[in-house]
Amino acid sequence: MSPKATAPKFAQALRAVRIERGLSQEDFYEVSGRTYVSRLENDGADPTLAKTVQLAQVLDVHPLTLLTLTFCNKGTPAEVERLLSGVRDEIASFDKLRLDMRQRRPRSVA
Repeated sequence: MSPKATAPKFAQALRAVRIERGLSQEDFYEVSGRTYVSRLENDGADPTLAKTVQLAQVLDVHPLTLLTLTFCNKGTPAEVERLLSGVRDEIASFDKLRLDMRQRRPRSVA
């Protein structure tokens, strides 16, 4: 994690987007029980990446939207732009990043 990143606040982001979308915890029944969603919103559990994708689908947002708001304090457009600008700069700094090919492990010499 970048040293300038804030502590993640997934619980607040999930709750805020759920309320903004007018959804109840019960609306997540196809991907999670209400108890699990409540635990997530009360910082009692951390979702896997796969679960984050499922939650985002119910919220009708891209998973990156939910994760971006996780690292925001207020989620203002200016704050989001600063965060995404930093991420763009970090990604641009990778010289040889190749997501389209398998990484090969160097062979050990016997």
